[in-house]
Amino acid sequence: MSRADLSAPQGRGELRDRPQTARTRRTTFRATLLRNELLTTFRRWRTLALLAVLAAVPVLVGIAVKIETSDGSSAGPGGGGPAFISQITNNGLFLVFTALAATLPFFLPMAIGVVAGDAIAGEASSGTLRYLLVAPAGRSRLLLTKYATVVVFCLAATLVVAVSALTVGALLFPLGDLTTISGTQISFAEGLGRALLIALAVAASLIGVAALGLFVSTMTGSGIAAMATTVGLLITVQILDQIPQLHALQPYFFSHYWLSFADLMREPVYWDDLTKNLGLQALYAAVFGSAAWARFTAKDITA
Repeated sequence: MSRADLSAPQGRGELRDRPQTARTRRTTFRATLLRNELLTTFRRWRTLALLAVLAAVPVLVGIAVKIETSDGSSAGPGGGGPAFISQITNNGLFLVFTALAATLPFFLPMAIGVVAGDAIAGEASSGTLRYLLVAPAGRSRLLLTKYATVVVFCLAATLVVAVSALTVGALLFPLGDLTTISGTQISFAEGLGRALLIALAVAASLIGVAALGLFVSTMTGSGIAAMATTVGLLITVQILDQIPQLHALQPYFFSHYWLSFADLMREPVYWDDLTKNLGLQALYAAVFGSAAWARFTAKDITA
């Protein structure tokens, strides 16, 4: 057999391997880009400070309830305070639900708004955006990576609140079987499972804010302006959601179904508002994600 005969099949094999190698390199590059973005985000002092504030909220709530009930009185007299606060003294696991209910209206979305608002505008104001686009990332891939990073932060921030609340609840209050909103008893293990589902539902409730913040971030070259605008929009929507005259519009506000996670503590679980919330967040993510892509792909970053 000639040398040419030996080399021909090898050449055809190399040609077949090239597309696979190119796909492998693209996948590796995407993973590296996302990993670097996650490391950059979670190493910032601002991000760590936001997570520390979120972790401190359950500590303050737990200590306040412990002090208030030290004389035998019940927490949240007259029905005041966040949801589930009156059940904390009976079972420390309820501190997880109370902490999430306390942080979801403002603290969690504010933290998401800060991170999302700074995603693109922060890079533009520091002058690093043009250098990121010099790499073979592409605008669409970079934008998707930024959004994925913000979504990961949504999950991380929610879990920080939940884990902090579970730790404080275990230290200050008894644990055991718990009573659902429907009045039925479930085991502590099932209660932990419900707590995890609630944390995931809360994290999913924030993807609309994440997309909105990313869109605002593509509209300006100032990270501070993007963060302030996102937080301002958040506060405005929260206020509008409390005005009775706007009841026809309120089901379309991204915050309207946020507290529907409490339905996971029913037996059986009431899914209507939960599915409405997830659908609404997906709609906001699609609309503002598309708007962010349209703006960013046409954005002049040479200035």
